[in-house]
Amino acid sequence: MPHANALYGPLDPAPDAGYVEAPQRMGFFTDTSVCIGCKACEVACKEWNDVPESGLDLLGMSYDNTGALTANSWRHVAFVEQPRLVGWATPAFDGYPDGPAVSPATAAVGARTATDTGTDPGLPPGSPSAAARMSGGPEFLGMPGAQPPGRGTGVGERTDFRWLMMSDVCKHCTHAACLDVCPTGSLFRTEFGTVVVQEDICNGCGYCISACPYGVIDQRKGDGRAWKCTLCYDRLGAGMTPACAQACPTESIQYGPVEELRERAAERVATLHERGVPEARLYGHDPNDGVGGDGAFFLLLDEPEVYGLPPDPVVTTRDLPKMWKRAGIAALTMVAVSAVAFLGRRP
Repeated sequence: MPHANALYGPLDPAPDAGYVEAPQRMGFFTDTSVCIGCKACEVACKEWNDVPESGLDLLGMSYDNTGALTANSWRHVAFVEQPRLVGWATPAFDGYPDGPAVSPATAAVGARTATDTGTDPGLPPGSPSAAARMSGGPEFLGMPGAQPPGRGTGVGERTDFRWLMMSDVCKHCTHAACLDVCPTGSLFRTEFGTVVVQEDICNGCGYCISACPYGVIDQRKGDGRAWKCTLCYDRLGAGMTPACAQACPTESIQYGPVEELRERAAERVATLHERGVPEARLYGHDPNDGVGGDGAFFLLLDEPEVYGLPPDPVVTTRDLPKMWKRAGIAALTMVAVSAVAFLGRRP
């Protein structure tokens, strides 16, 4: 019998799929605050899963040359350039460096102390703007060029910006619309709670592509079948870490039991807030969101839209019960009206 959360809401997906004594749900936590954009995850994914090359086009989007998740890019490292100051979110000091702090938390970080004591000894007291910049950390001075920064354009033309980098991947949703609409059973739920495509069963209908609220799954040109991240199902069965997480040099991509990763992610966000990064937030971790929580969730440093993620994804099958109910009521109404009209014409 279907239960209340069969199509929407918190759920443990593997037991719901019929697995008896299923292992813990496994997934990814991607901490974008430590991603360096090296693309080791992209390479490792392609090598282990024998994913074809994605083309060698220069898209003109910084160092992002894959562009998006596709049938030939199961991991996508996004490079988002923002024209804003790098360092702490607010200036460390108001006026002179021994004056009041704009943000006590920022001042504490800038001074490397646990309490708001002003600033480090040695910062030039006559230059408050310089002191604030020094306490805020390094600044980027523009894209690499043929000449040193400022040499070709002059100091006045330098621009400050920051890079936001994120290794995107299939979210392995608790309520996976792609799985729900697949007519052949090509998509299935594994005992680890992940969603995998069986390419030998896929008929290329494309229903899963339009159903995915994240736009992850894709058809391969010349093939017609759907492809996406499998969370290295073959490696999981052998007790191994997925290739992308294994290759990540900064541990931006962390693999483990989803519940444990959620706790770890909450602690990481709290730590970043304490260190003066109030914009840090989690995405896809909440079991009460529109997809019942993701098996692969993220720590972001800006709004989801900045990274190309939907702000409030909802599984496309959520409203099926209401739709069928309304369709049933409409059908019954039509039958009743037709019966009344027919019977009313009898003498």
